[in-house]
Amino acid sequence: MTAVTAPPDELRHRMVERLVQDGVLRSPAWRAAFEAVPRELFVSTFTTRAAGDPITYREGDPGYLEAVYTDSSLNTQYDVHGTATSSSSQPTVMALMLEALAPADDSLPVLDLGTGPGYNAALLSHRYGSPRVVSRDVDPALVDAAAEHLAAAGCAPVLTVGDGNEGCPEHAPYGALIATYGVGRVPDPWRAQVVRGGTIVANVGNGLVSLTIGDHGLATGRFLPALAAFMTVRAAPGDAPTPARAHAGRLATAEGEGREIELPVALDEGMPRFLGALSQPDVLELSLVFDERRTYGLVHPDSESWARITPHGDGTASLVRGGPRDLWTERAPLLSGWNEAGRPGPAAYGLTVHPDGRHELALGNAVRWPLRV
Repeated sequence: MTAVTAPPDELRHRMVERLVQDGVLRSPAWRAAFEAVPRELFVSTFTTRAAGDPITYREGDPGYLEAVYTDSSLNTQYDVHGTATSSSSQPTVMALMLEALAPADDSLPVLDLGTGPGYNAALLSHRYGSPRVVSRDVDPALVDAAAEHLAAAGCAPVLTVGDGNEGCPEHAPYGALIATYGVGRVPDPWRAQVVRGGTIVANVGNGLVSLTIGDHGLATGRFLPALAAFMTVRAAPGDAPTPARAHAGRLATAEGEGREIELPVALDEGMPRFLGALSQPDVLELSLVFDERRTYGLVHPDSESWARITPHGDGTASLVRGGPRDLWTERAPLLSGWNEAGRPGPAAYGLTVHPDGRHELALGNAVRWPLRV
């Protein structure tokens, strides 16, 4: 017997109902946008994961529409290393970010960075009207494809090509900005191009942050209550950074200075990775089996600094490191502070970006850590 696929409108409605029930889609305006915009128009071919295995769907394949309306990221482009460089983001994450967006002025445009297939730009266009949406991607081929997808959805935002970390100065100022790719630090042009009172919603490290612009470009806010890691920024379409896994062989055999350390947290948990990425946005993380035990690695390619951490299971670990930076010592204070505070979620943390670009992480009102820029 052939399985019967529900109509796209019904599948879309079911997805929206799940987002509402999960508490990530709250306002009538954003609910209407998710109900109105057909996601399938933006992802005729994509790859997703089920039980860890990649599955590629094409329009018309069995299960295609059901996969479109799962709460999953749908990858649509990869680089030479097999790393995703474009996707339709997970709807839960999109809803959280869009709900946090608060334009300062209804007459100003909203800037969408990381156009990708164009689905986010379509949602913004439904909510604010196409003339108020400016979307930018570094890859002209993605922008051309997004233009076709958006036209099919009845949307016509302003589409531009360029480095999103430079914002989009030709259409500034903006009432708000949303970036759907990952950055280690909030770029200065973003703060310069959003007016006072407007918001920047972005993926910083492994967290989602909502910042409000104050006087002189000061940006303050908090992380949203979910962890997420988008594909990272590319300065040019052909950029394909070496992935962390490429360093595994060297890390497993490198010889360096060794010592025993206290290990108050499990390094493969979400919050330690969130804090580690905030502490060291230029450091790669990986795990490997070394001498039949799980080992965690930190690598800073530019300085050739590295650390190999092997937990013993009793709150201690063996650390072997090399290079000019002591990567473990740099991140340990944030991990210890999190553990001592009762291991709160990301929403417990605030972020301040000062006018001179300094980033400062805060836990509650008492504990503050300067972050490397």
